Amino acid sequence: MGVDLRQVVAGILTITMFVMLGQMLHRDYYDSLQEKAQGDAHDIEFEGSRVSVKDSLVGALEGNKGPWMDDNNDLNPCWPTLLSDEAVSSKGYVTFSLTNGPEYHISQITDAVMVAKHLGATLVLPGIRGSKPGDERNFEDIYDADKLIKSLENVIKVVKQLPEQVSLRDIAIVKVPTRVTEDYIKEHIEPIFKSKGNIRVATYFPSVNLRKSSQDGETDPVSCLAMFGSLELQPELNAVVESMIERLRTHSSKSGGRFIAVDLRIEALEKKNCHSTGVGGSKTCYNAQEIAVFLRKLGFSGDTTIYLTQPRWDSSLNILKDIFPKTFTKEAVMPASKRSKYLESESSEYENVIDFYISSRSDVFVPAISGLFYANTVGKRIALGKPQVLVPAEISETSSLATDFISPYISKKNHLAYSCFC
Repeated sequence: MGVDLRQVVAGILTITMFVMLGQMLHRDYYDSLQEKAQGDAHDIEFEGSRVSVKDSLVGALEGNKGPWMDDNNDLNPCWPTLLSDEAVSSKGYVTFSLTNGPEYHISQITDAVMVAKHLGATLVLPGIRGSKPGDERNFEDIYDADKLIKSLENVIKVVKQLPEQVSLRDIAIVKVPTRVTEDYIKEHIEPIFKSKGNIRVATYFPSVNLRKSSQDGETDPVSCLAMFGSLELQPELNAVVESMIERLRTHSSKSGGRFIAVDLRIEALEKKNCHSTGVGGSKTCYNAQEIAVFLRKLGFSGDTTIYLTQPRWDSSLNILKDIFPKTFTKEAVMPASKRSKYLESESSEYENVIDFYISSRSDVFVPAISGLFYANTVGKRIALGKPQVLVPAEISETSSLATDFISPYISKKNHLAYSCFC
């Protein structure tokens, strides 16, 4: 049988193309220089690189492409039944606002509930303030008010509005450190409450670290309930999040419907202090190329679906899409009928909330940026039994195991959430 010369030439060209492509990927992507990076003064360090997973904390799924891991559904709420009777409250009121995004809302709700509980006061449902002046929303625009009131009914009384007879001039503003304790409330807040009768709580954040410490003692069960059992999205917004997750899973047919969420926002990466090393040489943010290389070296296939928290597509993300073509920002997976309401608003509050809840529900979460979003997303994932949080790092080898990069919050079980789930 004669040999077709055209087939021979075509074969040689095909082999040459694959060799050149492999060299390009190795040179441009895998061996690229990575800038040192740091977040602002309140950022959480990722605590460096490799952390071993012990006691079968997470198990790899067999027979599937990519280093996907099982969910862990063994944890349950370990706070006891709080009160069997309806909460008794005084005539005084505690008011507050939710600010700065969902990662702050969780702590603000928790602190306000703690203060109201230990003062025996009535909690007033908060408004939501955005980052821009005049950017205000009702609590019910984003969260389920009835769910919150019902969940706390045996702890404190919650009302939707401050009674008209209560003058704003009669309300004292009190600054409260996040993770406020009963002792702090008795010493610093109770005297003001007894004097004024009503207070407005403003939570401040001495640290955005949510690690457990030996000084914490036993976590107050009221705090656990407020943090993990009270805050849910209102039905319409929750349905939008569900539809986006479903669409991402549809794109992920080859990986069993699993997808990765990456918290990567260009604006944060462009901050000046995001381009130097943090304490101990660890980095606090990673760019699109570094994330692509990290995921590829862990063995995620090019067919993996990735969701980015970046508001809109940016050309700097192209390198990530080159390696992982199924990379999307929210406008690509949100139902067209909902975009005008949730994406074209001047406020970014809706978008931040959507990012937080998708990142909490994804099969894998990768924080390209350290901070409270990372810390509270991990807490939410612990509550949901989704421990696969992979902290980026430079990998010198050509490949590595995903379990080497599980967040220390999970591998060391030192997140505050482990005080509430057992």
